[in-house]
Amino acid sequence: MAVYTTVSSAALASFLADYDIGQAVDCQGIAEGIENSNFLLTTDTGSFILTLYERRMKAEELPWFLGLMRHLSARGLACPTPVAGRDGETLRHLAERPAAVTTFLPGRPTPVIDASACHALGVALAQFHAWGRDYVVERRNALGPEAWQPLLDSCHGSGDDLQPGLTSRVSTAIAEVTREWPAADSLPRGQIHADLFPDNVFFRDGALSGIIDFYFACTDHLAYDLAICINAWCFPDEARLDMNLARALLAGYESVRALEPVERFHMTRLCQGAALRFLLTRLYDWVNTPRDALVTRKDPLAYWSRLQAWQAPGAGFFHE
Repeated sequence: MAVYTTVSSAALASFLADYDIGQAVDCQGIAEGIENSNFLLTTDTGSFILTLYERRMKAEELPWFLGLMRHLSARGLACPTPVAGRDGETLRHLAERPAAVTTFLPGRPTPVIDASACHALGVALAQFHAWGRDYVVERRNALGPEAWQPLLDSCHGSGDDLQPGLTSRVSTAIAEVTREWPAADSLPRGQIHADLFPDNVFFRDGALSGIIDFYFACTDHLAYDLAICINAWCFPDEARLDMNLARALLAGYESVRALEPVERFHMTRLCQGAALRFLLTRLYDWVNTPRDALVTRKDPLAYWSRLQAWQAPGAGFFHE
């Protein structure tokens, strides 16, 4: 989440006139995240999230995301539900941007990542995968392996400003990882969240209360989603995998859906790919985020450290 576009009171009032959610009382920008302009919208009937879609978002893909959220919510996943206007449509326009309103999900990201939180995350991720099976319309992963070298090229060597020689080393890693990346039909596939970082998972009274921010969701290897979560949740000092956290996450996941042997075989490679994907998008955003945007940029080198950990001899524990 972030704020790139401001919304006037008059424009907001006109926008809300198409809904049955009351009149605006307050509308505060949310700084976390990187992709869209997000606001905590309070009306005289309750709280909502208002999102204006920016940057990498393609307007023609937005109905897929909103449809997935409604589908998963109907199946029982705790997640924001898109709110339809009086005409039944969930996607509208505001401030010359595609826009949508979703329900407000109570809770906050956990302040402490421990084994209990990771186990709960694993359960929720596996439920997401199970309940997404009958959402049959696919969306290609636009940030899959074929996008990694072009992303690096678009940074024009700026990685070397963060660490001398980084661009060349990352390019070599891309070639190595993509050469052995599992084929599309070689692992179980389905709808994945693809961005389930700690700030996208809410807890309340010690229990996981929901998942937010579905705008990187796509159709891909289910185990790749798990690899993303291991990278995001199980490196407390950025460079060292915490085995207790990773085992807890896997145990939670497999309490709902057991990994197949072929998924375990490829898991270290998937974890390398997940580290590369977030290194590259963080580097791109580090270079291209406007200086006046209300947004928190994230350090690309944190994921370079993870990649190096996965490339070390004996990395991984998935065959235990």
